[in-house]
Amino acid sequence: MTSLELLHVGQLPRHANPVPGEALDIIFIEGLVADTVIGIHDDELEVTQPVRIDLQAGLPRSHACATDRIHDTIDYSVVRGRVLRLLAEHGVQLLEALAEDVARILVMEFGAVWTRVAVAKPRKFDDVVAVGVVIERRAGDFAPPRGRIKSPDVRPVSA
Repeated sequence: MTSLELLHVGQLPRHANPVPGEALDIIFIEGLVADTVIGIHDDELEVTQPVRIDLQAGLPRSHACATDRIHDTIDYSVVRGRVLRLLAEHGVQLLEALAEDVARILVMEFGAVWTRVAVAKPRKFDDVVAVGVVIERRAGDFAPPRGRIKSPDVRPVSA
């Protein structure tokens, strides 16, 4: 097993429901690894390095359970593409800021009511498997953009 296979920082919620009083479906992506430029030290800002992202996006009980249609839930293939685009385009230096951007996308563009995002740098130091951050957000943590209801990125595409 490689270090990346051993790394698991974004485990599913320990408690039954992170949004009390609501039935909640959690769509997740575990172990998305991609290269990006991120960091605060000069050597980190010159070359790409791998980051691992684990994410969970909670929806009130999804209609997809009854309809069996991808358009009634969050399409994780579209989320994956959006996160990869973020990794190619972001301008942040801290893992915390990158995790916040991912959480904002899940809430504002995909309609999640709750999200947990873990971002890690595998093998940052020789004597650790990874360093990183895990954040948890709810929809109320982000203000809706003015004059805009949903991003065009929300339109699900079949996997």
